[in-house]
Order: sequence, then C-alpha cells, then structure tokens
Amino acid sequence: MEVRRAIRSYVLRQGRLTPGQKQALEQLWSIYGIDYAAEPLDSVALFGRSAALTLEIGFGDGDSLLQQASRSPERDFIGIEVHRPGIGRLLSRCHAAGLNNLRVSNHDAVEVLRQQITDQSLDCVQLFFPDPWHKKRHHKRRILQPEFAALVLSKLRPGGHFHMATDWLQYAEHMLAVMAASPGFVNVAGAGQYCRNEGLRPLTRFEQRGLRLGHGVYDLRYLKPG
Repeated sequence: MEVRRAIRSYVLRQGRLTPGQKQALEQLWSIYGIDYAAEPLDSVALFGRSAALTLEIGFGDGDSLLQQASRSPERDFIGIEVHRPGIGRLLSRCHAAGLNNLRVSNHDAVEVLRQQITDQSLDCVQLFFPDPWHKKRHHKRRILQPEFAALVLSKLRPGGHFHMATDWLQYAEHMLAVMAASPGFVNVAGAGQYCRNEGLRPLTRFEQRGLRLGHGVYDLRYLKPG
C-alpha cells in the first residue's frame, strides 16, 4: 500500500547555531522544552497551575512571544518553531527574564495540535507571518487550509480567538477566503474585513522594518462563539 507523505508548510533552513544558542538548547531545554509525543499534554502539570493558554505557531526569533509572556504573567504560552537557532535564542532570553509561563516545542505544528493539544483547551491560537508560499504551484503548502482551520477550531475554547497576521496581501486574501468558508468562526472585524493591531500583539523587528519601508500588514482575528 502506498503511503502518502503529508505536505509540509515549511522548509527547514536551520542555519548555524551560535555558541550561546547551542548552550541554551543543551542546558535549558529540560526546563522550557516540550518533547513531542503522540499523547495529550497536561497543561496544569506543565506550568504548575491552571491559566488561560495561548499557542503561537512559528514564533521565529521569539521576540514577540517573549514580550507577550512578559507582559501577561497571568497567562501561559506555548510556542512552536522548527528552526533551532530561534528556539535557542528564545530559551536564553526567557531564562534571563526569569519567566515561568512560557514553554517551547520543536516539532511540526499540525502534529502537535492533533496529538498533544486537547480539544477546547486553548484560549488563543496565533499564526503570525507564516511563509506565504508566493508561487501559485506552492499555495497548497500554505499552512492555513480548510482542514487546518477546522483543527484550530476544535482546540479553542468557546470564546477563544484565532489571530493571524501577514505582510503579503495575496496571503491575507487567501486567509479571508479560507476563514469565510470555515463554519464555527466569526470575523471580529466584520465579514471580509481586517482588524487593526491596536495592542493585540507586539511588533517584531521584521515588521517594524517593513512598516518603515511602506509595506502593508494585515491582521485577522476570529472568534469561536461561546
């Protein structure tokens, strides 16, 4: 029987770890890391408390996620990233800041959602600046597809939010189209509209540079009604 390989929404471009990033991965993973296993996570055991839980997919260098965790100590955060240099950087900064409300996974986000995140356990899912896969023949690799939207919906609590952002207009339009056809979500800004990022998330260095150059940034926020 032929086994079909899952289409990946990312390409591993690991780059070289700096000595500091390598040291952080070796020494801090046991504190902040989540090892992948095909079984549900116990968030209360993971964080030592019960709190509102945010999951961010593809946190890059981790600046935005670190700021969120620092500003909201009453909430817990899980970040998923496949690129180890960014993970090492975040672990180092998280430890230096003395944060206890942030954990990190180095695995495929779809598999983590399916296997490790229990249904109706998340208060927010964040997907900021995913790879837009510009070429038409690569659009099937975009992480936001109808199946993915349905998966996110199943993991959100009633009243939870799915927040996305992109600086690529064509991908923003793709997001609007996919979400408009995804039952169970309500566009907070109104049908077919983008929302304004007024304190909803920190600006990344990459985003700030793009804004200085006149690039557009599009935020989309969807509610799972309670």
